[in-house]
Amino acid sequence: MSNQVTINNRKDGRSFVQSAQDSILRAALRAGVGLSYECNSGGCGSCKFELVDGQIQSLWPDAPGLTERDKKRGRHLACQCRAVGDVTIAAPSGAEYVPRLAPGRQAARLVEVRDITHDMKEFRFVAADNANFLAGQFAMLELPGVTGSRAYSMSNTANDRREWHFQIRRVLHGQGTRVLFDQLAVGDVVELDGPYGLAYLRNDTPRDIVCVAGGSGLPPMISIARGAAEAGLLGERTLYFFYGARTPRDVCGEDMLRELEGYGSRIRYIPVVSLPEAPDSWQGATGYVHDQLQGVLPGALIDYEFYFAGPPPMTQAVQELLMVGHKVQFGQIHFDRFF
Repeated sequence: MSNQVTINNRKDGRSFVQSAQDSILRAALRAGVGLSYECNSGGCGSCKFELVDGQIQSLWPDAPGLTERDKKRGRHLACQCRAVGDVTIAAPSGAEYVPRLAPGRQAARLVEVRDITHDMKEFRFVAADNANFLAGQFAMLELPGVTGSRAYSMSNTANDRREWHFQIRRVLHGQGTRVLFDQLAVGDVVELDGPYGLAYLRNDTPRDIVCVAGGSGLPPMISIARGAAEAGLLGERTLYFFYGARTPRDVCGEDMLRELEGYGSRIRYIPVVSLPEAPDSWQGATGYVHDQLQGVLPGALIDYEFYFAGPPPMTQAVQELLMVGHKVQFGQIHFDRFF
């Protein structure tokens, strides 16, 4: 395979160049071409395309975002395929997928690890170049000994210190978190590729902001809250921050919000526990986090701007509640699907 090949998209007439280390999707986004996508890691299926002409290499043949029916119909995932020579594809695209900030690769050195809960840590990296990203976005990390890159959301905001902070929950049998939690040491260097993601903070809406985080969905919502405070959006608006945890010891995030101007007045924190360990062990809300929205928010749900991140059942439930149950416009709902 040559170092660079040309990819032509029959659906929109655009062409772009792919380098040897890129997937078709990443090559498109680096070139400013808006191919449809969400997770960039093979799980959601948003980047499906058809191969019209040429040859491709599958980076993950068993990626869950591609069903057996998709395979029989000749569909592929742009985030998990690499062109071998010039190719023509038929892929959905749109202006909304064009990156506001072009993603780039750079080395990043681990400088600090902080405990958040019993199974969640914050990993702080200093990159070789910049830390230019939008609040709520994510990056891809190439970890030693792990096949394929891993997507992790930033919890901080863009800065001139070149710092990228990732709050990561240990996943049972997870190869990526095993390396991060058990092997990676301060001073080690990894490759960071980003930023990616469409669920970034919108500064141009006057509506109050609602952040809903479940489990490991904490970091992008913390980034959204920090970004809103830094941008001065909370002078006239209120931010409601819902966090869904399994047990009381999993509850986290409030200490980070307390550091922001307006906490307690313009920033409200609402933790929800689904499995309290004992009747007296938790005095707050219980149940599913999305069930608390209607009881806490003082206005109709159609009057808010929503951001959410968490396990797929939670994000699906929130989406259905808003769009089906309350007719909230799709343009007011921002989330990236991860599996």
